[in-house]
Amino acid sequence: MNIQGIHHVAYRCINAKQTVEFYQQLLDMDFQLAIAENKVPSTGQPDPYMHVFLDAGNGNVLAFFEVPHSPEMQPDPNTPSWVQHIAFKVADMDALLDAKARVEAAGISVIGPIDHTLFKSIYFFDPNGHRLELAVNTSTAEMLDKLHTVAPAMLDEWDRTKRAPQHAAWLHDGTLQ
Repeated sequence: MNIQGIHHVAYRCINAKQTVEFYQQLLDMDFQLAIAENKVPSTGQPDPYMHVFLDAGNGNVLAFFEVPHSPEMQPDPNTPSWVQHIAFKVADMDALLDAKARVEAAGISVIGPIDHTLFKSIYFFDPNGHRLELAVNTSTAEMLDKLHTVAPAMLDEWDRTKRAPQHAAWLHDGTLQ
C-alpha cells in the first residue's frame, strides 16, 4: 500500500455556515467546497447533510458535516476534553502570539503558550466544542532523533505498565542527554 497523505479529516459541526465563518475569520482558512446530499452515498440512508471543506494549508483539508436530523452533538463523556483536538502548525513564535491575540480579541478564552519542549502551543475551542491547538515547532533534529530511537521501548514499557516511561524525561526536566 502506498499512502500518499491524508485526503481530509472530517468532524461534525452544529452549523456549517457558522463553522466556515469561524475558520475563515480566525484562522484564515479558505472555504474550498461544499457537498450536500439528502441520502448518505455509502449507505443510501436518507439523512440530509452539508459537508464543507476548508484549506488548512500545504494540501491539508479540514472538513465538517452538519447533520441536522441526528441527535444533538455532545462530547464523549468518557474522554477528557484535552485529549481529542485538532492541532495546526504556525510558522514561528510571533505567529503564535499574534494568533493568541486575535482569538482573544474575538472573545474566546485561550490557554498558553504552553512549552512542550518540542513545540510551544496555545489551546482554545471552536463553536462546535472541538479543542484546537496552534503550535510552533521548537525541536532540534537531535531531539527528534533521540525520541525516534526510544519510541519502541517506550511503547513496550507503556503497554506493560500503563505508567509513563522515563526514556525521554529530558523533555520535562531540560536535561537532553
